[in-house]
Amino acid sequence: MGILFILIYLGIVLAVIEINTLIFTYTGLDKHVSRFQVISMLTGTGFTTGESELIIDHPIRRRFGAFLILFGAFSLAVIISAISNILSDEFYTAKISFVAVALVIIIIILRLPKVRDYLPGKLEDELEEHYDFRDLPIREALLTDDSDHVLDYFIDETCEFKDKELGDVINNDEDINVLYIQRGDLKIRKERLVTELQEGDHIILYGDEQTIESKFGKNNEEKE
Repeated sequence: MGILFILIYLGIVLAVIEINTLIFTYTGLDKHVSRFQVISMLTGTGFTTGESELIIDHPIRRRFGAFLILFGAFSLAVIISAISNILSDEFYTAKISFVAVALVIIIIILRLPKVRDYLPGKLEDELEEHYDFRDLPIREALLTDDSDHVLDYFIDETCEFKDKELGDVINNDEDINVLYIQRGDLKIRKERLVTELQEGDHIILYGDEQTIESKFGKNNEEKE
């Protein structure tokens, strides 16, 4: 009976992983990234990759992430307790079976075409209604179209734009916006277009991806 309880509980853990993976996917995250991050949070392995920022910086994902961390800690305690009492009859196998069945039903519902079409829009409305624009990650705040692009462009000693002003580099009719110039600890915003670029500067650009790459992409590729 104890072994059956453990198997059923492991099934519940897998169901929780699948449910949260689907929810993260509906918020716009790639499925393989969602699954990896869900397992990472659930098991408490603490992978601190750049992908983890996609969870931390997103209000809805962060909320589910907190649940996964707590559920993972609770699950570890349950499994250890179950193994230590493997010979005991005090297992609530029948009751926990209902929980497992309920989670499977939730997975089936989340996979329905109508739900897949409805939830992404609903979660997006939730962000717009309950969270400030400043709380949104770059992807949700700025990259709203397939052609949108953000680039951190570095000025090195060989850069053709060194000692030039961005106002002379970028034409008015080009879909390229300079958000700011990062120069050490100094962030230049007000005079970003009339500031002479120096070696070590980082230019944060936003606009049409093809236009940005046609002007700045070639230099970056050469440096790589």
